Amino acid sequence: MLIYIIRRLFQTIPVMLGVTLAVFLMMHLIPGDAAKIMAGENADEAQIEQMRENLGLNDPLYEQYFRYVGNAIQGDLGNSIRTNRSVTEEIFTERFWITVQLAFIGTGLAVIIGLIAGIISATRKYSIADVSLMIFALFGLSMPNFWLGIMLIYFFAVDLKMLPVAGWGTWEHMILPAITLGTGGAAIIARMTRSSMLEVVNQDFIRTAYAKGVSDKLVIYKHALRNALIPVVTVVGLQFGGLLGGAVITETVFAINGLGRLIIDSIRAHDFPMVQGTILVCAVLFVIVNFIVDILYRLINKRIDLN
Repeated sequence: MLIYIIRRLFQTIPVMLGVTLAVFLMMHLIPGDAAKIMAGENADEAQIEQMRENLGLNDPLYEQYFRYVGNAIQGDLGNSIRTNRSVTEEIFTERFWITVQLAFIGTGLAVIIGLIAGIISATRKYSIADVSLMIFALFGLSMPNFWLGIMLIYFFAVDLKMLPVAGWGTWEHMILPAITLGTGGAAIIARMTRSSMLEVVNQDFIRTAYAKGVSDKLVIYKHALRNALIPVVTVVGLQFGGLLGGAVITETVFAINGLGRLIIDSIRAHDFPMVQGTILVCAVLFVIVNFIVDILYRLINKRIDLN
């Protein structure tokens, strides 16, 4: 196990280098001049050129890249063009933790609802409950996040006045964004759980367990569900990683100052260092989540060979 963990850690190094290279090149290929933006609208050519020299934009591209990677390893992601504050400070003071909380709550809600719905559907195949749950799952997959968020705001915040319209801070603020984010994930997990459970319950060791007189609950939760969780864990990991950087629409609808909204605001303002830094942080988190998922495979099923 330890050897596998060390090997996987080394395998993440080229992945992260590829991520930094992709982010760096994208920011240099899109239209716009960072030096001109930082110098201001009234700056002349001499001031813009001086700013470009100060930023190192006149250096060869490969030198700029290696300098960026070296600084990023030390935690220096540059300074924001809009606020002139450290990008690292802007990300990790508040916005990062808001997005992490939102991702955890949304993923937790999706896992709870998705697993329960998937197990019920698999154990009651082709029943009214199964068909109804899969219809709701299809509805959850097809429904756009922004539409669901707006409908939830209208019904629970504007009409019933039960919950706040927008913002972040108390547990009441977390309910509607979490439902908005978790609905799609719950639908995917429910369908995946049902499919995996149906494959497992038809295998020989399940029939053997029933033949030995093992109770239905023990067979379902100890034998069938545990062996069906591998693809489900993969989906959960991808969902959580995606929510860390992909909650842009939800954060915008509910006016939440998280990473997704920060990316959008930075793109609009041509704040290249902030966009680079935020995307890099999200990519690193995604790699870490997938690394944890690989470790969970072994913890769930001891028969999986990691060597």
